[in-house]
Amino acid sequence: MLTVDEYCRKTYGKKLYKLALDGGFTCPNRDGTLGTGGCIFCSRGGSGEFAEGGSDIDAQLQRAKKRIEKKNKNGGYIAYFQSYTNTYAPTDELRRRFLPVVQRDDIDVLSIATRPDCLPNETVALLKELNGIKPVWVELGFQTSKPESAEFIRRGYGNEVFRDAVRRLTACGIYVIAHMIIGLPNETPEDMENTLRYMLDCGVNGVKLQLLHVLTDSDLYENWKRGEISTLTLDEYLDILALLVPIIPDNATVHRLTGDGSKRTLAAPMWSADKKHVLNAVHQRLGLK
Repeated sequence: MLTVDEYCRKTYGKKLYKLALDGGFTCPNRDGTLGTGGCIFCSRGGSGEFAEGGSDIDAQLQRAKKRIEKKNKNGGYIAYFQSYTNTYAPTDELRRRFLPVVQRDDIDVLSIATRPDCLPNETVALLKELNGIKPVWVELGFQTSKPESAEFIRRGYGNEVFRDAVRRLTACGIYVIAHMIIGLPNETPEDMENTLRYMLDCGVNGVKLQLLHVLTDSDLYENWKRGEISTLTLDEYLDILALLVPIIPDNATVHRLTGDGSKRTLAAPMWSADKKHVLNAVHQRLGLK
């Protein structure tokens, strides 16, 4: 298994730290284009609870660097536009937002979280241009290949939209990371394996495996309160990881094996709040160092 730290040291010669940013974007699943409530699991903050805030990106970068200065020992930085859909704007606006960041001497990689249905050809052309200045990573929230699950979470696009976006991005030399959620309601381990295999077959360069969290400021919280859904136990999660991780080839980077939601809004599963314990359990179960 190739971890993101190993990939960065091999590719860039050093460890890279993410600086989580809020670019001030919204989402077609929130502004009425596709819907107004967002994906059912998404928080009011657009899953950017750990991102800096404010309209001044330079100030956000400085605050983010300050947060990690004690643990950053000669590492570099990834400017990570995390909140909401970060290509959901006209190309000229995207250029104004991203070009000054990618031109900074202290930024090694520009990472952009977005949706595959928000990548028109002119946006991909801009990303290709930026990728010629500094490496660009594009993170796509895919979550599941099961149509019933995609409908339940209100994803708003079909699987082939994801495949086409990956094809066009990778054809431009852009590094693509795909997110999937482990533990969606009514999904079996086989369903989750199918999702991972689909993402890999599409040609993604990296994967993020994310535990399903129920956050109090998400619509999923109402389903959970009514007892309509449940979340995985730690043992169940570890068993699924043990099924999925061996499928990932050595040329695909593992960017995440779990994830922690905001403790302030976390409703379930509460065991996930103890990040150190979870990571130790994951490493022990998978035989990782």
